Amino acid sequence: MGLIGIIGGSGLEDAQFFRGAKEITIDTPYGSHSPIKTGTISKVEVALLSRHGYNHEHSPSTVPYKANIFALSKIGCTAIVATSACGSLREEIAPGTFSFPDQFIDRTTKREQSYTEKDSLIHESMAEPFDAKLRGILEKKCEELKMEYSANTTLVTIEGPRFSTRAESELLRSWGCDLINMTTVPEVCLAKEKHIPYQVVNLVTDYDCWREGTKAVTFDEVNKIVKLNIEKVKKLLTEALPEINKKFK
Repeated sequence: MGLIGIIGGSGLEDAQFFRGAKEITIDTPYGSHSPIKTGTISKVEVALLSRHGYNHEHSPSTVPYKANIFALSKIGCTAIVATSACGSLREEIAPGTFSFPDQFIDRTTKREQSYTEKDSLIHESMAEPFDAKLRGILEKKCEELKMEYSANTTLVTIEGPRFSTRAESELLRSWGCDLINMTTVPEVCLAKEKHIPYQVVNLVTDYDCWREGTKAVTFDEVNKIVKLNIEKVKKLLTEALPEINKKFK
């Protein structure tokens, strides 16, 4: 039986939520991975990967994405649910809600996105980057729990760690982007190459900087909203993981 991979971090290591945690280290051809602990959530065997490290030592650009996904693949993860803070580029997608994108636009510039090597070229289809079955389970649980969410959204991943200019924010809105974050690419691309179903759970924390009359996003404000909503994230995972495990074990 495989593990369900959870990519997240702050707040998810709570011993009452994530039981029997045991840290593991996997040798990878891509160097050291972010911290990984195995344990259970809702009696489901999971591998929890702290994307940015325990002390947020990895910036969005320096997260060891290739090592992380390789390690989760090597220990037998059959699906990955990634949590990520994001900004909203739409009035109707409010801070404090969830969003489950089905498409992304890549605006990163510095990251390796493929396990391709000179003698092994990978042309992976990315028409449907996220997993519809995972997304469906998460959306259904939000409805049952009466949690506000948006679906069929388009997420744009920027390089970071800086936030957008107002001109950039307006440009991305004009492209039809609904959400903005700094980490989903290349995670989703690498998971796709490893044939691991992947879905990101975006927690909306802010309106970026496009919205008149609203303060532009800051790192402190993002952290504040994440901390206020971490119990919602844990509740969603608690309810969704048993069904995810049935579908993807």
